[in-house]
Amino acid sequence: MLKILDRYILKKFLTSYVFVVLVLVSVICILDMTEKNDKFLKNHLPVSEILSYYGDFALYMGNFITPLMVFITTVFVTSKLASHTEIIATLSSGVTFKRFMVPYFIGAGLLASISFVANGWVIPNSNKSRLEFERAYLERQYYFDDQHVHIKLSPDSYLYLKSYNNHSNTGYRVSLETIEGNELKEKLTARRMKWNQEKKAWTLFNWQLRKIDGMSEVVTKGNELDSAFNLKPKYFENQEKEYEALTLPELDAAIADLQSRGTDTWKQYQIEKLVRYTAPFAILILTFIGITVSAKKARGGTGLQVAIGFVLAFVYIIFFMFGRTLAEKGAMEPLLAVWIPNIVFSVIGIFLYRSVPK
Repeated sequence: MLKILDRYILKKFLTSYVFVVLVLVSVICILDMTEKNDKFLKNHLPVSEILSYYGDFALYMGNFITPLMVFITTVFVTSKLASHTEIIATLSSGVTFKRFMVPYFIGAGLLASISFVANGWVIPNSNKSRLEFERAYLERQYYFDDQHVHIKLSPDSYLYLKSYNNHSNTGYRVSLETIEGNELKEKLTARRMKWNQEKKAWTLFNWQLRKIDGMSEVVTKGNELDSAFNLKPKYFENQEKEYEALTLPELDAAIADLQSRGTDTWKQYQIEKLVRYTAPFAILILTFIGITVSAKKARGGTGLQVAIGFVLAFVYIIFFMFGRTLAEKGAMEPLLAVWIPNIVFSVIGIFLYRSVPK
């Protein structure tokens, strides 16, 4: 009997989840397409390219809403079972409430595993083309307008640019210093530098190199010099949400690279990595809460329980956004901040579980 019941609940749980996600993602895609249609027409984009973009967009949105959709699905399925007195009948037959929850957690565990793999590898790869499409056709043309740019290239190498044009890949008033300890060993200056795509290197124009050894100094000059220091034009491109297009191994490499350069932007990448690890646990926690909040038979039907589910889902989103904001602003340790929603809802789940008749 239990195996039949397990298959019955698991089937309803998974099919309901797939149905809800497909419907919601379809609605989101249609609304998004309506909003962006003018830009598609303006850029004369072929239908195949638009459909390819929305394939990537649908994957992104489907994975993004998975924890909340699992929660809503759990509330819907469980409240239906409760309204038909199926839960009461199951518990009356001697099945414990813990055993009753097993098929839910089998389904939630499967979805959590799929979500982790998708978050870590599948979605980032599809996001590469999605972000490229959005930057090319949907967003305003990006201009790198920072002035007096300082970049740490290595532990003892520092680059300074007065300005940079990301459309011509040209930097102006260049200074590259090599410092060992507290001593300046080399200083390379140039009026401008330009990226040479064929050589995969920077060409410096009107350059001067000073090599310092104690009290002696050697100065050399020239018109052009190719230099392959550790910097690519991508550094000056639009980096907004770039972390979404990085797999977990690529995130680790990006964090290490940004830390070595001494920039604070590595924290955003670290937060993204932590969020990806918390998402599978969120699915399990929200499944647990969904069962406990809707296991009682309600006199007014399932409407109230589903409404409570939506309210709790809304509260979860608020806590998630609040925690991520605290982490990005440095007001709280990132690990603790991104776990705030899961910690709070775990406490709520334990409280609700104690009130469920078993």
